[in-house]
Amino acid sequence: MTDRPDVLIVGAGPAGMQAALRCRALGLSVALLDEQGGPGGQIFRHIEHADQRARKVFGDDYAAGHALARDFLGSGTTYLRHARVWEVAPGPLVYALVGGHSRVFEPRRVILATGAMERPAPAPGWTLPGVIGAGAAQILMKSSGLVPEGPFVLAGSGPLLYLLAQQLLRVGARPAALVDTTSPGNRMRAVGPLAGALGSWRVLLKGLGMLGDIRRAGIPVYAGATHLAFEGDGRVTGVAFRHRGRPHALPANVVLTHQGVVPDTQLTRALRVPHAWSDSQLCWLPATSALGELSSAQGIFLAGDAAGIAGAQAARLRGEVCAWAVGEQLGVVDPRRRARETDALLRRLERWRALRKFLDTLYRPADGQRIPDDDVLVCRCEEISAGTIRGFVREGCLGPNQAKAFGRCGMGPCQGRQCGLAMAEIIADERGVEVGQVDVLRARFPVKPVMLQDLIV
Repeated sequence: MTDRPDVLIVGAGPAGMQAALRCRALGLSVALLDEQGGPGGQIFRHIEHADQRARKVFGDDYAAGHALARDFLGSGTTYLRHARVWEVAPGPLVYALVGGHSRVFEPRRVILATGAMERPAPAPGWTLPGVIGAGAAQILMKSSGLVPEGPFVLAGSGPLLYLLAQQLLRVGARPAALVDTTSPGNRMRAVGPLAGALGSWRVLLKGLGMLGDIRRAGIPVYAGATHLAFEGDGRVTGVAFRHRGRPHALPANVVLTHQGVVPDTQLTRALRVPHAWSDSQLCWLPATSALGELSSAQGIFLAGDAAGIAGAQAARLRGEVCAWAVGEQLGVVDPRRRARETDALLRRLERWRALRKFLDTLYRPADGQRIPDDDVLVCRCEEISAGTIRGFVREGCLGPNQAKAFGRCGMGPCQGRQCGLAMAEIIADERGVEVGQVDVLRARFPVKPVMLQDLIV
């Protein structure tokens, strides 16, 4: 079965929904594919069914997604839920499983709004049952109302860790402690970018509010912790770390860990789009034009955090920019109007980029949390340690793609989602070169598991 909308959008988060709204307002036919059962992406997950209590727990930023989702659902977009996109090809062509059936879409333009994922941060014991990503824990709260039971600890770095602590307190789930691995030196380095971030002073005040709630609840905060490790035999039973030079060990049935978020680049890497290493965000960023079009895939655009982490408001602006650019290419917007609209949007986007620069500097994950010791497992699929990867380098391995041949690292079911970034940094560190010199780990289609019978169209 083949579908031919004017525009096909992948992802129903803030960027995807905003792009759909603008494209529909320009008179274009739009199909949007998303894996989830409702609109919102990760940031606005379950917003379609969120009651007043949920909106209060998750805050005003979450509640703001309700109006966006409502407008999107009423826009006339062909919205396909539980749709798994497994290939995007030049043409463009989009292959997906929708309702258990294979479908091929031949849109005139494609907008990828695949969002972000938690940064995988290998540490001793990170594969133990009970060690859960903070983002995954937030998903469980939003979609099912589930919270950790028994003593639990939040450990890692990044604003989401503090936001999650505040949200857990609002539902009566009190963390035993918050172990913050952010380097104390980051505060001094963040002084320079702070001036640019003051334009988003309301967001900064919300951050101070999180800190205030945690302090008033009496939750111990171990700032500047190092040597984070998760302990247990068969499942996690505690978290160990050093704080102010002294060893600490806290009992925990569950540890919610986080080291920031990074763009989901699986589709762009499989498309062989050039990627550049961002030292500020410590991740690979796909090459795009100022309006979001992929540099080596004409007619395919990238919107939202998939193009670089900047937050929900910036994601909406990027979705809108892509939509105006698509409208111009398809002849429904004249170039002067497109330029006028996108110039204004890009100016607004700069404010959010300035805030992000401050946050990236302040919450930059410590080297020890990204480049693990030899005995730490890095590739979970193929059970390959950091020491084994360093051994590959000593044998002549130059980058992550060569590591596949040396030991299948990055060739498991996740296709490098869990190990690709750490592998690149380990190899660069062992070689004594910049990360950008080792090349991005290539992905291959299908980027999601599919059965052979699913390939029959």
